[in-house]
Amino acid sequence: MKDGHAMGRGNPRRRNGHRRDQLRKRVLAAYDTCAICGRPVDKNLRTPHPMSPEVDEIIPVSRGGDPLSFTNCRLTHRRCNRLKSNRSDDYARARLAHRPTPNATSLPLATSGDW
Repeated sequence: MKDGHAMGRGNPRRRNGHRRDQLRKRVLAAYDTCAICGRPVDKNLRTPHPMSPEVDEIIPVSRGGDPLSFTNCRLTHRRCNRLKSNRSDDYARARLAHRPTPNATSLPLATSGDW
């Protein structure tokens, strides 16, 4: 521990705050529509508004994606990014369309119904 903080912990997106801030500016300048729902993103909205702009990692950080790579980042609405979490775009789109999504770990099991 150093200065009361465990080393190697924390948000990997903020470990190099300056680079992440520069990347966010670059993504906001490069894109105008949400990569998940395809609708325009109002860049004047601020967090925590559900339609505010967020930078999403195509390959989530939790799955080994680089949070500081422009090629791994794109623009999304906060709501769309929250629905996606660390899952696929198809999963988020199904949630946005209110379609049932199967649990990734579910197996097709036949039950008798006689519980």
